[in-house]
Amino acid sequence: MNDSTLSVGSLTAGPGTMTRGTVRADLGTLALDIPLTLVNGARPGPRVVITAGVHGGEFTPVDAVTRLVNVLEPGRVRGQLVICPIANPPAVYQGRLGISPLDGVNINRVFPGDPDGGPTERLAAWLFAHLIDGADTYIDLHCGGIDQVLRDFVGYRLTGEADLDKATAALAGSFGVEDVILGLTAEGGNSHAAAARRGISAVLVEVGELGQRDEATALRRVDGLLGALRHLGVLEPDGSVPAPIRAWVWSAGVTAEATGLWYPRFSFDADVIGEVAEGDVLGHIVDPADGHEHPVHAPADGRVFYGMHGLTVTEGDELAALAVRWDPDTATLPGALSTPGLGAAPEGTDNPS
Repeated sequence: MNDSTLSVGSLTAGPGTMTRGTVRADLGTLALDIPLTLVNGARPGPRVVITAGVHGGEFTPVDAVTRLVNVLEPGRVRGQLVICPIANPPAVYQGRLGISPLDGVNINRVFPGDPDGGPTERLAAWLFAHLIDGADTYIDLHCGGIDQVLRDFVGYRLTGEADLDKATAALAGSFGVEDVILGLTAEGGNSHAAAARRGISAVLVEVGELGQRDEATALRRVDGLLGALRHLGVLEPDGSVPAPIRAWVWSAGVTAEATGLWYPRFSFDADVIGEVAEGDVLGHIVDPADGHEHPVHAPADGRVFYGMHGLTVTEGDELAALAVRWDPDTATLPGALSTPGLGAAPEGTDNPS
């Protein structure tokens, strides 16, 4: 039997119980109420942390974890679950974009944060210290934001620690998502990269695009989470066998070299679409003042996993991220990106938002 109490801030859950509420995060110049659900299983097991709402405009992850909480029964849970449906309230409620309206910072570039930094750095530090650090497993949920198209994928970082990388690879394959993208290092400011550096088995799950909140996509995400929790032993296994996966690594991130109107040429309508070769034209940026077209070329071969769908872009915006199939026995990619800008295209593609 589990005889330990699960606590985060002022919230507590005894063995075999669930507690829902908010915890006040003191960020120095302001305080935020962070919604949490604590599920303390009746039997011992791993501590699993799940976050959603790291970025604004990504609705399906928030919907999915809310639905997940509604089907969990603490008496059937092994271990402890800490579920945060909205990790970044300013971006979710006020900005609806990847950056915070408080300071214009993308929180998924600054983990593990800085308790003496700006508001977003302090929030990252609070989330890391109170939720992520100390977990056995960390699952960070994202989707393509309101102006982003995306192929579903699970991402994780290689650490060089054989047991940790093996456990994370198995976790990545448990969500029912066919494509898994590896970051070749654990560097960068993404939350799952920072967790990996701390020895935590951590993945980023990207399912859905354009900020979708349709029920079918949300339920598909819930099924993936339940599969992962069964794999981890938090829930009883149901006898299902994980589907085969395709492994990829990021090959290039594409950024806008001009400000203007973006007209992409790639599409995700069919599986064969989105394959590009180095030098292919991915689209054009049109200057609305004089109509001049700036072609955007693929800097490398790959499949487009993320693309900007919005019309207006500024110089430096992420337009696309490319990945190539990964074979560790034959790969010769010393320059491959650890993760391109999506939560990673030049810095670490984890979530394009």
